[in-house]
Amino acid sequence: MDINEMRHKIDKIDTELLKLLNERLHLSVSIGRHKSTHGKSVFLPERESTIIRRLERLNKGPLPREALMDIFREILNVSRNLQKRIKVAYLGPPATFTHSAAIVKFGRRAELVPEPSITDVFREVEKTLADYGVVPVENSAEGMVTHTLDMLMDSDLKICAEIILKVSHCLLSRSSTVTKIKKLYANSQAYAQCREWVSSHLPNVPVIEVASTSESARRAQLETGAAAIASREAATTYDLNVLAQGIEDTRDNITRFLVIGRQSPAASGDDKTSILFSIKDRVGALYDMLKPFRKHNVNLTKIESRPTGHKVWEYVFFVDFIGHQNDQKIRIALKELQSQCEFVKILGSYPREKYKHG
Repeated sequence: MDINEMRHKIDKIDTELLKLLNERLHLSVSIGRHKSTHGKSVFLPERESTIIRRLERLNKGPLPREALMDIFREILNVSRNLQKRIKVAYLGPPATFTHSAAIVKFGRRAELVPEPSITDVFREVEKTLADYGVVPVENSAEGMVTHTLDMLMDSDLKICAEIILKVSHCLLSRSSTVTKIKKLYANSQAYAQCREWVSSHLPNVPVIEVASTSESARRAQLETGAAAIASREAATTYDLNVLAQGIEDTRDNITRFLVIGRQSPAASGDDKTSILFSIKDRVGALYDMLKPFRKHNVNLTKIESRPTGHKVWEYVFFVDFIGHQNDQKIRIALKELQSQCEFVKILGSYPREKYKHG
């Protein structure tokens, strides 16, 4: 075939793709009506995870896995928002990385509402003023977000999904060169992730801490000679120049976000469960608590301690492990754990996210 014949064939394929996409959306709208009649949520993380995994198995290439994920995530987002426009509270303001995570999971057509604090995100969902919330929980360089852990400890909300986002920081400014920078605005975590770069390239520039990467960009936009550590999207939002990109000290800088809601998803076949538990202060107590997981071959992926805030030296432990709370071996392990603990709280079971967005 010559190039015109190949283009003609592509046009025919595109026409067929468009037809099939609209057929799919018609079916999705009908399913949405069924969900509404039976009082079911339009956001079903377990179903969406199953769809993506099935397509991954079927994909023979040359479509890359990442591109497959991006394409079908958007199709799922459009389908869901045709069923019902979901309201999602997230740690704002707009153009933060949490905003980006919310867009990845729910799409730009969802009603994305910025909140000033993690507490406010939880409160909006608890009061049913939002369907879901998105909050950061962990960074690969800086560790756990303690405010999120504290809220999970006290709230009745459940973890419904996770989002794993590659975080790439940029130096943004109205100025045209790094040499003109006299002041740097940065969120504490963003600065910590870029400390070596800042020390090397802006050694004598004072760093002013602000609440978010988006706020740092907003401040930089107002002042000549000021710069911000923020995302490329923040550069577009606040009309700033990107003076340097990829300034994070660790190349594989990953942040994990949680979707919080009022119900836990059903099992998807590839799930993660998060719990917290408290133990009596005695020698070997934590070792004993971990025995049921080893005994029943449950793979722990994270354990983190946090003061309860009630008594000095009293801690709770946050644990992530592979499997769903309704799996038989998980139920048995948790029952054995509960018999030895002060208390055990299941924070949620949800599809395991393997793909790093961004």
